Amino acid sequence: MGLKHWFAKPPHLKPAASREAADVAVWLQTNTFHHSNFSDLRALVAEKEKQGLKISLCIPTLNEEKTIGKEITVFKSELMSRYPLVDEIAVIDSGSTDKTCEVARTFGADAYLAADILPETGDRKGKGENLWKAIYQLKGDIIIYVDADIKNIHARFAYGLLAPLLLKPEVKYVKAFYDRPLMISKGVRVSGGGRVTEILVRPLFSLFFPELTTIIQPLSGEYAARREVLESIPFPIGYGVETAHLIDVYQRWGLRAFAQTDLDQRIHRNQSTQALGKMSFGILQTFISRARALGLIGEMPERSQVLRQFQVRDNVYEQVDSLLQEMERPPMLGIPAYRRKFKRS
Repeated sequence: MGLKHWFAKPPHLKPAASREAADVAVWLQTNTFHHSNFSDLRALVAEKEKQGLKISLCIPTLNEEKTIGKEITVFKSELMSRYPLVDEIAVIDSGSTDKTCEVARTFGADAYLAADILPETGDRKGKGENLWKAIYQLKGDIIIYVDADIKNIHARFAYGLLAPLLLKPEVKYVKAFYDRPLMISKGVRVSGGGRVTEILVRPLFSLFFPELTTIIQPLSGEYAARREVLESIPFPIGYGVETAHLIDVYQRWGLRAFAQTDLDQRIHRNQSTQALGKMSFGILQTFISRARALGLIGEMPERSQVLRQFQVRDNVYEQVDSLLQEMERPPMLGIPAYRRKFKRS
């Protein structure tokens, strides 16, 4: 297979509407892919071996015993046994109370408790914490992150994100996008999902970081990045981690450092409106912190970290207060144990 096939024009992109959109249009045409562009896994393995790279697949978990076994089976059989594209598959767990880690090990993955990794740095709860500690625990030059609750799991969720990093040296960070149907009682609805993206993150990016609106699903839980990137940026431990990554990578390397791959459809567990409110609150805290640090907004009064929502119980409205502190982990390069392990000066 040649590069012509790998970099075929994506099928669903429209030309730029104005000269001002030309740079973005070029990026969309050259850095947006469909997973089918990379279906020749033997060619990807050859490219990986040519570059001498190690590839890690990380699955952050919290109580995912129902889906984790299938995910590991698919990835291991297709991307380790059949095609040696991935060198390790590891679960980084937040402290599940079910059998997530036991199931993961049974199906052949490594499984680690986040609390046991870099214990001298303490233990904080959140997906971002798992992603951050994975940088220390895993050995890959490239790390692929895939959520654990995907019901229609397929090997494309990994190789579709890895391929642009193998084939384009200037690409440093690859995001997934897909159809996200909402599960309803009568089956799968054709469209929907991505609600926090469209209601919160896309409007914010449109106001402050217009080029980042080209990232079709900024909050997707599937992405891959080079170690040199992951070790050099901070990680919010909670809901703001994906938003922070996009802003931080963009500020340092620009839009050309990104690529995105269409993975077709992702079916997963949907969250309630209240849960999405908590997610939005955490993301907004992270966004404001970044915007202030970059001088995009001025000084603000001290912000509350309590989200106030309402629920109805026996026809009575009750206020529900949630304390959500978007704490951050520093760049991994600042951790002495990491520098020793990976021989960073």
